[in-house]
Amino acid sequence: MLERVILLLCVLPVLAAQNCKPNAPEGHKVRLSIKTALGDEAYDWNENELFLFQSTMAYAMRRLKGQQFIVSNIVVCNETPRVSFWFVVTSPQDPSQLVPKGEVEEAVRKSRNRINQAFMLSDSTLEFIGILPTLAAPVEPPTPTWLIVFGVVMGLVVAGIFILLVLSSVQKKRKKNKIADEEEEDEDEGTRVQTPENGSTRVDYYNNSFADDERFTHM
Repeated sequence: MLERVILLLCVLPVLAAQNCKPNAPEGHKVRLSIKTALGDEAYDWNENELFLFQSTMAYAMRRLKGQQFIVSNIVVCNETPRVSFWFVVTSPQDPSQLVPKGEVEEAVRKSRNRINQAFMLSDSTLEFIGILPTLAAPVEPPTPTWLIVFGVVMGLVVAGIFILLVLSSVQKKRKKNKIADEEEEDEDEGTRVQTPENGSTRVDYYNNSFADDERFTHM
């Protein structure tokens, strides 16, 4: 009995590894652009980072299916230095059986942000080839949109009323000044007579007091 268990433990990983190969029916390719994303702060891809990837994928599968996926259920193969690799997911109940490709894609989409955060990357620098990223839900502002529009419209209305009041006040003031200037000009014309003499203008002022004296003198 013990020999069969040991044999299964040795054979099952080999069978899973055989199922993990480029363009495998249930396989997925991953490509990471660590230096492009982080520049001088880029970290080296090593066994620890690979273990982290297997752990995050096991978490994503647990979150989707509610089953006890572990690191060994995430089988990785065909690693390249630039960093890319293929992986398949085996069933927790039967490691010789692969999880359907569609379920793995759904798990990746559902936990994409958590996977990206684990490696400090984004959808464009941590690529699951053939799995389109799920669009993030639009961010709703704390203030309703209709209230923002209403506030803008009311602001414009108030500003328009203020401008009209200012213009009306300025026009009334100008009209008042114009009337005052015209009255002042009329007063000047009533007390001043201009007669041309030798090309010049002579201003004669009429004094009523002398007129009265002349009248009494004749009498």
